[in-house]
Amino acid sequence: MEAQQIDLPTEFENFIKNFKDSSGNYKYMNQLNEMIAYRKKSLLLDFSDIYSYNDKIATEIIANPLYTLKILDEKLLKIISEIDPTYPDEVERVHVRLINLPRTIELRKIRSNYINKLITVEGILTKQTPVKERAYKVVFKHVHPDCNQEFEWPEGDEEMDEIIKTPTVCPLCGKPGQFEIVAEKTKLTDWQKVILQERPEEVPPGQLPRQLEVVLEDDLVDSARPGDRVKITGILLIKQDSIVKRGSRAVFDVYMKALSIEVSQKVLDEVEITDEDKKKIEDLAKDPWIKQKIISSIAPSIFDHWEIKEAIALALFGGVPRVMPDGTRIRGDIHVLIIGDPGTAKSQILQFAARVAPRSVYTTGKGATAAGLTAAVVREKNSGDYYLEAGALVLADGGIAVIDEIDKMREEDRVAIHEAMEQQTVSIAKAGIVAKLNARATIIAAGNPKFGRYIAERGISENIDLPPTILSRFDLIFILVDKPSDEDQRLATHILDMHGGKPVKDIIPVDLLKKYIAYARKYVNPELTEEAKQLLADFYVEMRKKSSESPDSPILITPRQLEALIRLSEAYARMALRKTVTKEDAENAINIMRIFLEKVGIDVESGAMDIDTIMTGKPKSAREKMVKIMEIIDTLSGSEGCAKLREIVKEAEREGIERQSTEKLISDMKKSGLIYETKPECYKKV
Repeated sequence: MEAQQIDLPTEFENFIKNFKDSSGNYKYMNQLNEMIAYRKKSLLLDFSDIYSYNDKIATEIIANPLYTLKILDEKLLKIISEIDPTYPDEVERVHVRLINLPRTIELRKIRSNYINKLITVEGILTKQTPVKERAYKVVFKHVHPDCNQEFEWPEGDEEMDEIIKTPTVCPLCGKPGQFEIVAEKTKLTDWQKVILQERPEEVPPGQLPRQLEVVLEDDLVDSARPGDRVKITGILLIKQDSIVKRGSRAVFDVYMKALSIEVSQKVLDEVEITDEDKKKIEDLAKDPWIKQKIISSIAPSIFDHWEIKEAIALALFGGVPRVMPDGTRIRGDIHVLIIGDPGTAKSQILQFAARVAPRSVYTTGKGATAAGLTAAVVREKNSGDYYLEAGALVLADGGIAVIDEIDKMREEDRVAIHEAMEQQTVSIAKAGIVAKLNARATIIAAGNPKFGRYIAERGISENIDLPPTILSRFDLIFILVDKPSDEDQRLATHILDMHGGKPVKDIIPVDLLKKYIAYARKYVNPELTEEAKQLLADFYVEMRKKSSESPDSPILITPRQLEALIRLSEAYARMALRKTVTKEDAENAINIMRIFLEKVGIDVESGAMDIDTIMTGKPKSAREKMVKIMEIIDTLSGSEGCAKLREIVKEAEREGIERQSTEKLISDMKKSGLIYETKPECYKKV
């Protein structure tokens, strides 16, 4: 073999002892000392360092990784034991872990010519088994009256694979017989299987994402968790189900034996920004009209809907997440909900948002279950192991989750997104697996009104088939009503122009906008200036003061809206790549919040603004009427056993509540279990 010609172990030792990095430090000797001090098992070896120092070792590693890396591992243990003879007593095996390999292969492009070769793959970890133990050296006992001795198997430096191969004859006495495993003397190593899947943004349309099984061993187990984006370097091998017999299948599965795993902590590494792009982005940011330019570049083929495009732009840029000194995390993501009549281009806007976001997952309410959105525990058919599998919101971590047709989701599935929206985690406790995964995603959702079209005379909670618990978690809610107006001529012209292929003028191309958003999210973390803080505080206090002035006035704003205002101000600053949030940004945030409150957070009956229509689903006026009706039912049922409907209506009218309102509130109360019908049209309090 060529390995003998270059004396691999000696060359490797020279490299470890003599290699200096650019600042003149003995990079690998320092790593060795750290390994000895902390009893670590792995040496992280940068492939470019080896290549620059001695390309022969590098070529040998690439050409024959299985053989070469074993030699390097043994040599590394020898080098360490020369420095510290006590080390091998505590750590039996050490590993050379390669990073920065020049050969990165897409999961889709893995073919037979890469088998037994060293490659790097990137993707998302979707499943993970619990940690198990693999025996690599088994001690057998030969059950024979003449022998009865114990021996290690396989002999020499060889190691056992996943299948235990028993010897046919005893290596000590040469006779066949029965062999028993001596469990307590068997050498084990930690073992875990994970499934790597293509990133959602890389999957070609209409294709299923490809997966690769990866085996992690020893100190690599549990180094990543489902939902993490990882880069794994390893050797591609084929998997034999059992000992190959006559008549076995000639088709094999591939899997990868991992040598190193790097978790990409940095969000938005997928979008490559060259120096040329950076210059374009910085030039764009100098434009005084950049905010308007970005908003008009959101779904430019759709006519008008300026406020909604503005909300989508804010959600794409997002605010700055903060971790408080006590560990409390405050989200920076801006959640947006669009409710609208059919045919108002909601899905088109959402599709565009998913396309322009640097990292996104698109789902629809009908095709999403609670497990598919959050996380699931799946049982593997071959081994019966339980896997933890990450869902859409976990895969969108650090990006955007777009949920279309949110009103079509089943009630029990909808509850699953509560935690992901506010706490930004997904907790799971199923089949003995208890885990908490990150789901730091912005949610942009759209849905149709309950009755097909939005009825302006009814409150938002009656129009939308969504519980107040979810509505209150959206920072911005917009209602699209399809009304005939003077704009219809312009809308028709716009649609016909689009179909005629007329280009839209003065917009930022999608690719550049995507890079602009990625750049802003990665490098721009604006801080609030004193002026902006003062403005937001004044607005909040003023709105609260209006509520406190008269005892019967509704609550106009809650701390949740104040946090939303801060996030919106930061997103406006990010749009212009500013490091500080100016007074103007705060004014813009207050403006869009006011539009949302005036359209959505309004008590239809009294015409006054009331945040409770979103927060609790019932405005203050409806709650007060309900209390009065409860009192009437209580009084009437005290004398007759139950309160007749016509008497309740009569009493309520004396209190100034009209008949229609009373009947509606009674049916609502009956639905929510506050009262029950003892006999037809006769009610009693529960």
